[in-house]
Amino acid sequence: MLSRGDSAVVYSYHCAAPMRDLQHEGIEMHPPLPSSERVLMGPGPSNIHPRVMHAMSTPVVGHLDSEFLSMMDHLQQMLREVFQTENRLTMAISGTGSAGMETCLVNLLEPGDKAIVCINGVFGTRMKDIVARCGADAVVVEASWGEAIDPDALRSTLSETADVRVVALVHAETSTGVLQSMDEIAGIVKDSGAMLLLDTVTSLGGAEVALDNWGVDAAYSGTQKCLSCPPGLAPVSFSKRAVEHILSRKTPVQSWYLDTSMLSKYWGSERVYHHTAPISMNYALYEALRVVLDEGLEARWQNHRALHEGLVAGLEAMGLSLKVRADIRAPMLNAVKVPEGVDEKQVRLDVMSRFGLELGAGLGPLAGSIWRIGLMGHSCQASSVTTCLAALGWALNRQGCNVPDGVAAALERIGG
Repeated sequence: MLSRGDSAVVYSYHCAAPMRDLQHEGIEMHPPLPSSERVLMGPGPSNIHPRVMHAMSTPVVGHLDSEFLSMMDHLQQMLREVFQTENRLTMAISGTGSAGMETCLVNLLEPGDKAIVCINGVFGTRMKDIVARCGADAVVVEASWGEAIDPDALRSTLSETADVRVVALVHAETSTGVLQSMDEIAGIVKDSGAMLLLDTVTSLGGAEVALDNWGVDAAYSGTQKCLSCPPGLAPVSFSKRAVEHILSRKTPVQSWYLDTSMLSKYWGSERVYHHTAPISMNYALYEALRVVLDEGLEARWQNHRALHEGLVAGLEAMGLSLKVRADIRAPMLNAVKVPEGVDEKQVRLDVMSRFGLELGAGLGPLAGSIWRIGLMGHSCQASSVTTCLAALGWALNRQGCNVPDGVAAALERIGG
């Protein structure tokens, strides 16, 4: 073991030793950033709209600059339009979608509270983990991965569980491609008196999200999926009832950074400094929301549905099938079954290397058995569908599958 004096000798020796001139030897110490373009058709992020990329080059100002504060007001109003809500406390959390998840849970739950967490994939499981970290008790309503939550199971659990504070649910489960129907579920939660918390990370901007009509008390999303903005912000919205509960908490919110009682004073009229907002990311979200509203919410939802149906028609023409039944499929996330004997990872590597196309792997119990094909935001285009089908067919045929062409069937469906 070296003594302090020995360490000093060793340190001096290394400092004195000549360094190799790597640049002189033709070796670049710090290579430039990669600049390959991808067709992003995995579970997110999606391809960024050019208007959003341009917005990110807008000159940076201070986070309390009057121009930035004015932009925040408009950004909030656009978020309300996309969430379909009048909630005053609607804002963008500085962090990814998981920060939005944590924001909603840590503000609504206190130690000893009870929360029913609906789990049918990865992200319901993640909510359960955060509930436990809040010191609250999680009661689980579970469905198989690839199935929707059964309203009767939720109703039964609510009737058997007293004093439920929150019911937490994923609208579009990214790990499976299930889109949860909300009308009956929302009615059940409303009748129980509990608050309804909804994960809209994958659905917002690609399918109907109607917070006020559904009676949602807290919702969160992410910027990188159907909004076609880089990852980095988490839109959230809290109902008046949720805000009243937060303000009457008996204990402080466990996270200083995500405490909405303080964040609301920055996003509200007081403009009290809380943290340095990521200026360029807020510019990006601002422009992404303008793109969504310029297209129109219903037109955007219909486009996601139409291209999803075209993709499915092409996949079926190729002899492939989806994991999720048609009536509960999320149009922006398609779980495609891997044919028996196919090396699913090699397929993903092949389409990436040949076509620059990203497909997603399965997670958890679905790992190795599905591909997750995203049709989100700016990636939701007919050219993405045809590229995906052609690339997938080529890669499968390389493994001896003799797959028929699916492009013509997709175009016929899209054109119809």
